[in-house]
Amino acid sequence: MKKRLGLVALVLLVSACSSMLPQAHTNTSAFESFDEARAAVEGLVPMKSDRKALENNGFNLTSHPNIKLLTHADVVRIFVPTNLLKREDLDPGILKCLEARDACRGMEVTESKMSRVRTGNFWTDFANFKRRTETTGWRLDALILIVGDLVVYRSWGGQPAINEVEVRTNPLGPFQDIGPGLLITR
Repeated sequence: MKKRLGLVALVLLVSACSSMLPQAHTNTSAFESFDEARAAVEGLVPMKSDRKALENNGFNLTSHPNIKLLTHADVVRIFVPTNLLKREDLDPGILKCLEARDACRGMEVTESKMSRVRTGNFWTDFANFKRRTETTGWRLDALILIVGDLVVYRSWGGQPAINEVEVRTNPLGPFQDIGPGLLITR
């Protein structure tokens, strides 16, 4: 009877071990999904939307996380990096921003929700023989240009669905990284 109880306890312990692997969640967005964040950016109509519309769509310049405010010089570096681009190649909103000089401000917005979960066998992970990490989520990057209180340009890009699996195998397990530390120098 004691052997059966011990076996049951061992099975429960081993099966519950995978839940003991580390997990990490990164939430740098007020938006629930990529599509929601994309729609908020697309809801800004260049040459019509103002700062109030910007805030209504979820982009408050002073309190929104992960917004990098750009100066006129930053905007110039982004859109006029070489002589390959001609004036007529640029969007009218970009031109308006460049002509406005210091009245132009830009916003680089990065929105993301990521989850990193280690999966697999607890003991091989714990002993550093094999680690499997699954990363899922989404990331959106947007650029918004404002002259005064008027949104003159907006664009977005990113990764609507991130699904990565990293498998790291160490044949020597916990001894894999010891090597260089054991070298003796004279």
